[in-house]
Amino acid sequence: MTKVLTDSRSIRIKGRSFLALVLSPDLPLDNWLEQLDDLAARSAGFFLGRPVVLDVADLGIDKAQLKELIAQLANRNVRIMGIEGARPSMIEPGMPPAMKGGRPAADFEVEEKQAEPAVALRNSAPVKPPVPEVRSVTQSIVISEPVRSGQSVMFPEGDVTVIGSVASGSEVIAGGSVHIYGALRGRVMAGSVGNASARIFCRKLEAELVAIDGIYKMAEDMDPQLIGKAVQLWLEGDVIMAETLF
Repeated sequence: MTKVLTDSRSIRIKGRSFLALVLSPDLPLDNWLEQLDDLAARSAGFFLGRPVVLDVADLGIDKAQLKELIAQLANRNVRIMGIEGARPSMIEPGMPPAMKGGRPAADFEVEEKQAEPAVALRNSAPVKPPVPEVRSVTQSIVISEPVRSGQSVMFPEGDVTVIGSVASGSEVIAGGSVHIYGALRGRVMAGSVGNASARIFCRKLEAELVAIDGIYKMAEDMDPQLIGKAVQLWLEGDVIMAETLF
């Protein structure tokens, strides 16, 4: 007897890409973790609720060391969604899955004190189905209200304009330039997918962190004479430059 399936319900599966951070540790791991702790202390909530991929391609560690590294990151509330560059034998049930094929993007290098190793971060995205991607030459979005603490605005396709302030504890990440018609008190990353010509403009600079094409500057590293002023920031080589607008 043939059974007729009358239930038309089905499981819907879609492909979707997300912006993620990629952590690329350096040896010795203890020193690298200390630098990660310093970054977290200087920019509270940087990793909170953010998808993170762990890149161990050039690290040269074994399975036990990888498991310990993941545990150490979990203790710091850094939740790993996937692992790049690990040998198949290093991945076991219960560990984040192996990932590969993320779109290349700019490295984010967090500058530390001289003679100390830096924590390298890299923007990437999980694998998408191999379909042609069509983008317009210039794209932008306008946020017509303030970006409040705890909120994130991510637009890797182009420029972001905020009609208002960016509060402490919030962030704006743009593939192009960022224009803020108010106070910048949170974190702003312009040129996040490899655009060295991107700029940051704000009416009042009080930022926790700014970055252009992967080059970071923390609040304590900024010129005190620029704090509270209308400022534009741009990149020259590996140095973030800044000047007042008026």
